[in-house]
Amino acid sequence: MSDDMNNGGRKIEEGGDWSDDTTNVPDRTGNDSTVDFGDEFGVVKFADDDDSAPAISFPEGQTGQLPHWTDPPTGEIPRFVEATQDTTSPTPSFGSVRSRVDLTGSSRRIEPTSPPPPVSRPRRENRVSIGSDPTDERNRPSLIDGSPVRDSSTGATRRESTGDTRREIADRPQAGKPTQVRRSRPNGRSDSGTGPRPRPRSRSGAGTRQQPAVSRDLPTATAVGALLGAVYIAATLIGPVAVMVVLVAVITLASIEFFTQTTTTGYQPAMIVGVAGCVASPLAAYWIGDAALPLVFVFTFIAGALTFIGTHSVESGPVPNLGLTMLGMVWIGLFGSYGALIIRLSNAGAGFEHVGTDTLFIVVIGVIANDVAAFFIGAATGRTPLRAWISPSKTMEGLVGGAIGTFAAVIIVGMQSDTWQNLSQWLIIAFVISVVGPIGDLTESMFKRNMDIKDFGTLLRGHGGALDRFDSMLFTLPVIYYVTLVLSPWTS
Repeated sequence: MSDDMNNGGRKIEEGGDWSDDTTNVPDRTGNDSTVDFGDEFGVVKFADDDDSAPAISFPEGQTGQLPHWTDPPTGEIPRFVEATQDTTSPTPSFGSVRSRVDLTGSSRRIEPTSPPPPVSRPRRENRVSIGSDPTDERNRPSLIDGSPVRDSSTGATRRESTGDTRREIADRPQAGKPTQVRRSRPNGRSDSGTGPRPRPRSRSGAGTRQQPAVSRDLPTATAVGALLGAVYIAATLIGPVAVMVVLVAVITLASIEFFTQTTTTGYQPAMIVGVAGCVASPLAAYWIGDAALPLVFVFTFIAGALTFIGTHSVESGPVPNLGLTMLGMVWIGLFGSYGALIIRLSNAGAGFEHVGTDTLFIVVIGVIANDVAAFFIGAATGRTPLRAWISPSKTMEGLVGGAIGTFAAVIIVGMQSDTWQNLSQWLIIAFVISVVGPIGDLTESMFKRNMDIKDFGTLLRGHGGALDRFDSMLFTLPVIYYVTLVLSPWTS
């Protein structure tokens, strides 16, 4: 800026005259340093320049000679402010304690070492929640008397830092699946029309306490077994028809026991159809032969299907109940009908009068010997369970002992037979009984374990029911029948 502008003068340029709008422009070192630049910038005021004092000053004794860059570092922290007793200084002196600052805006100071007590929230009643609510007070783990509490929603257990003994709160609500709602029937009958459906019994599985095995009443069992043996021997002496009557009676009782027990466990098989099919199978096999068995099964299946078609809804359970009906047909009706086919061999003509009855008699004696020997040897020396989850009382030692008893009994009876006269044939029959008979016994025990029952019946004192006594026999009859056809003992 030129001296003319500082003095308030104005140059007259060519082409016009103009004057300075500023009225007071003193020197910058004066008291008023303002410049008026008109409407565009307005009045600008300059700060007073005072160059009498230096811009930066250091106190005496606070500056020293800087070390040379080649000297090793001393590790000292640079000191910028001298420690004083000034309480208003932001940096207190060494050893002094800074007073706590109240940030609450009130006169009452809250010490960090004493936190406020927790605020208890009132329990919400009549709370409706869908699914699991992690925010619910009932699902939150809490510590009572320093003991850990299990969270009902996650199952985790929390422990206090003091390491006290674990304890769990047992009265907390446990999350569970909603129960299925079923419609009740006013007449108290199921859809199949066979009677009310009872509540299923609890299934036994892993972790379920098993009841101790009840020892067999040996005197009673021996007396009943001797009576059954006497009846069978008398029927054999009479002829094939008498043996056939005994066989049909056993199959009828076994089928009634099976369908009755399955009904008490909550299922509703077609009981009348099943029992009729089981009885018709051996009768048709003895009358016509094995060609009649497929026809009996077809009619039985159709009759069972019509029984469930006539119900009111699918709640009758047609798949499991019809499946149980056919299971009884196969296990009791079909397997038992092979006994009738064996007896039928005695009706083949002259010279064959004793083929069927002798064969069935050897099988019956071999199965009884296998059962008795396995029971006594297993009870005396049994240590290794055969299948513990099915029957803990059946052992490997009993299996071997039963096989030994079977071979001995079959050889002794075979020596008195006019049909089976070769040692190789006796050994084959004994081997079949020793292998297939225990399989039938284990199968029957597996079914009872699944239905949580002790015996299928109580007709035979000391033996249970007819199905409990002849379970091994049912599995042995089909195999022995085809072995008889292959070996053809009458040809020797």
